[in-house]
Amino acid sequence: MKNQYGYFSDQGRQFIITDRDIPRHWYNYMWNDTYISFISQVGFGESFAQDDMGRRIFLVAGRNIYLIDCEDGEFWTANGLPISKKYNNYNCVHGIGYSQINLQYNQIASSFRVFVPNSGNCEIWSLKLKNNRSSDCHIKAIAYIRTEFDGCYKPQGYNTSIGWYDEGMKAVIGKSFKAFNSEKDSEVYGFLTTNFEPAGFDSRKNAFIGTYGEESAPIAVVSGGCQNSYCNSEKLCFALEVRIHMKQGEEKQIHFLAGVSKSLEDISILRSKFFAVPSNNKCDCVEKEQIKRVEDFYTQIIGATIQTPDENLNNLFNYWIKHQANMGSRWARVRHNGFRDLVQDTECFACINPYLAWQRLKRVFRYQYPNGYAPRTFLDGQIRDNNFSDNTVWLTFATYSILMETGDISILDEQVPFNDGSIASVYEHIKRSINFLWNFRGLHGLIKIWGGDWNDTLDKAGLEGKGVSVWLSMAWYRACKQFEEIAKILGNYQDALEVSQCAEEMKEIVNKWGWDGEYYLTAYSDQNIKIGSSECEEGKIFLIPQLWAVLSGIAKDQKEIIAMNSVEKYLQRPLGTLISWPSYTKHYDYIGHMTQKPAGVNENGGVYLHPCAWKLAVDSILKRNENVQEGLEKILPFNNKWVEKKCEPYVMCNCYFTEETGYRYATAGQSWRTATGGWLVKALVEYVFGIQPTMNGIKLNPCLPPSWRTCSITKHFREAEYFITYEQIRQTGTIEIIEIKVNGKIYNSVLLPYSPRQKYNVSVILG
Repeated sequence: MKNQYGYFSDQGRQFIITDRDIPRHWYNYMWNDTYISFISQVGFGESFAQDDMGRRIFLVAGRNIYLIDCEDGEFWTANGLPISKKYNNYNCVHGIGYSQINLQYNQIASSFRVFVPNSGNCEIWSLKLKNNRSSDCHIKAIAYIRTEFDGCYKPQGYNTSIGWYDEGMKAVIGKSFKAFNSEKDSEVYGFLTTNFEPAGFDSRKNAFIGTYGEESAPIAVVSGGCQNSYCNSEKLCFALEVRIHMKQGEEKQIHFLAGVSKSLEDISILRSKFFAVPSNNKCDCVEKEQIKRVEDFYTQIIGATIQTPDENLNNLFNYWIKHQANMGSRWARVRHNGFRDLVQDTECFACINPYLAWQRLKRVFRYQYPNGYAPRTFLDGQIRDNNFSDNTVWLTFATYSILMETGDISILDEQVPFNDGSIASVYEHIKRSINFLWNFRGLHGLIKIWGGDWNDTLDKAGLEGKGVSVWLSMAWYRACKQFEEIAKILGNYQDALEVSQCAEEMKEIVNKWGWDGEYYLTAYSDQNIKIGSSECEEGKIFLIPQLWAVLSGIAKDQKEIIAMNSVEKYLQRPLGTLISWPSYTKHYDYIGHMTQKPAGVNENGGVYLHPCAWKLAVDSILKRNENVQEGLEKILPFNNKWVEKKCEPYVMCNCYFTEETGYRYATAGQSWRTATGGWLVKALVEYVFGIQPTMNGIKLNPCLPPSWRTCSITKHFREAEYFITYEQIRQTGTIEIIEIKVNGKIYNSVLLPYSPRQKYNVSVILG
């Protein structure tokens, strides 16, 4: 299916954008373990390398390939911008791990592709040109990087780096000093090199762009080519010019390699790796091999596929949001390395690749403190606590999910470090997490909110050490119940008994002090003021505690049903489910940044899609299948049944802005950098399709949208593969499993059989 600006292609592996001038930049992300880059449909984007402590070297702040016709001096860009011409045959292909911009101008067709290889602090640009003229042509192609390698430019500031051209490596190089993979500053190099013989270069921005120039008309491009500028204590850039002669109908391809390194020798090594010349004297096949490796790497590690009546949903799930979950599990929110973000996305990623998820989780464990507390983030060589109280609770959830997927109890005995270098078992790490929060309690015996829980913007509610979070107390209860199960699996029955007793005590506290009559409160401030209560003038009800009353199982006396009915009563809108209501219209010092945001934006009354994905899981648990269908229709970026959304159709965003924002209504917040993608994956697999892992195997517990008369899912579980088809013979009322067949035979249990290296064909009839 097509939308106004593009469509899925290649069985969903690609999204092709057909209009350059869409309402905003639509991005694609590409990465390996040490380098990440993103690019929009006109080449806009950034890139940087990062070490294990979050020290970063920013390379790309902007990328362009300028093309100059040597016959008449006319110039344009292979990006489509910033030089705005009437380009023909424009499209941008966002693929899994690469992006390619195609266009034609003045009868010269160009394809500009960017991708990040599976290893190395670098990205590869490939430019393919074709002469569609009736005569020969001579074209100059200039690859240009605007960079922050030497820091952001500020007028009257200092820039003390140097830049030059190295003929042997065919590279323009910049040198600076940074702490990278070390606490001490040392030499680092940024570079741009090519497999062609360069005809010119620039390393000084003022020489290439001009002191008063713009990227839409750089002085070097206007004057016909690079200035061969060296840089000393001015703002760096990286530019390389190559000259291409093409006969009528001829096609040529040029490659550029941009990256950062700790030594000049490393640049030569990367050149040899990616520009190795095969027997046909072209490196095109090397580039194709690298692209294939990238595609294979991404698609092979994100197993599980679905087929539903919604083709766009199939494409979104089978490639894009699994890819998004994969990125979040490794790169968190990109702007920083959020501890909670990494762990939460890893929990979700576990349902499609638990073994890679486990390797990533072990890496994150080492930022935890020995007392069980965990920081908000690590960045620029520092562990930053930022006064958040919830980060540590997520460790149990992720460990539990991976354990259920793999069935491997030995992971609990693996020794991993804390951030002071001391070492303990994984089991001990999560035990300390549980104990820390139990002893981190304030008003009414609930867990302290301190400078924020999941809701980062409740940052002033508990800084005095008395304010508490009802939601975090619920989340802690969920962690307790999972830890209790883990302890019993290991035979640690005393630990199981102790945590069970604490959990029951917390259950009583939450249902006494957290209940507001129709729903659960969100928090109490240091001043013992209720937040998210019917007593409040604004912010009377918050979505998340109602959801977690179900997800955690902490509710008593059917309070979870009453709470979720209140969600439908107060928070449901055509655009989606509000995260809070009514929005704050004035600032409350005892709450914090949430009340500084405009009404209808993000946490302040917006449709925050991460909790909307939680709601899909909750409605599935409660068997509210019509709510599942409505919620899914509202959350999906390409589904305009209720409201037309204005965002990327191939990846999830963090929120939609509500009517209160005026012209921003139904537009989206940031894309990619959100847990929405990961939790949508988990909600679909484990709750909607009901593929729930246990130590004894897969348990079926689906809740399908009524319109899905038939659907299927392929799930890799441990060493077996399951192909599960569903047929619904009734679409209203309570839908239950009425028949299961495994490999053609009636099977009388919702716990599916398991044997290594077996394939199971499972058919399920619901009615």
